[in-house]
Amino acid sequence: MSRKLITYPNPVLLQPARPVEQIDDFIHLLVEDMTRLMYENRGIGLAAPQVGESLRVVTVDLSGPDNQEELTVYINPEIIHTEGEITSEEGCLSVMGYQSRVSRFEKIKIRARNLEGQEVVQEGEGLWAICMQHEIDHLNGKLFIDHVSRLKRAIYEKKLSKWLDPKKE
Repeated sequence: MSRKLITYPNPVLLQPARPVEQIDDFIHLLVEDMTRLMYENRGIGLAAPQVGESLRVVTVDLSGPDNQEELTVYINPEIIHTEGEITSEEGCLSVMGYQSRVSRFEKIKIRARNLEGQEVVQEGEGLWAICMQHEIDHLNGKLFIDHVSRLKRAIYEKKLSKWLDPKKE
């Protein structure tokens, strides 16, 4: 199955994703598609809803789309501890043409399963923490634009409606 990147306002991005019950061939193929699309679109993280699957699966590779050396897959990730605050510029492969400063926790600890079904607990800060919070938001039906002011969101929505329907000038 050849999946494609889903963009806002597709409803799959706005609903909470279902937990993965079993790590089977379907999940392995989903991860392959997610990884391919993440790299093709020059991303460092991708959540399954971004490829149209409402499942709690995340791929992350902070080495970037060029190196492709640090791929990690998280099944059913959940944040179990947070500390501090950091604000940084964010964008999203599913939110076309928009970036904004977003406040996140500076350090987090997560619990998840890997592709072999083993439980992993990982903690980190900086880019990893920001990326994981961004992707887990996707699993909860939230987008980074849900973290910006109403005014910035309204400006983006107006721009988006013109892109989607150029006759609305």
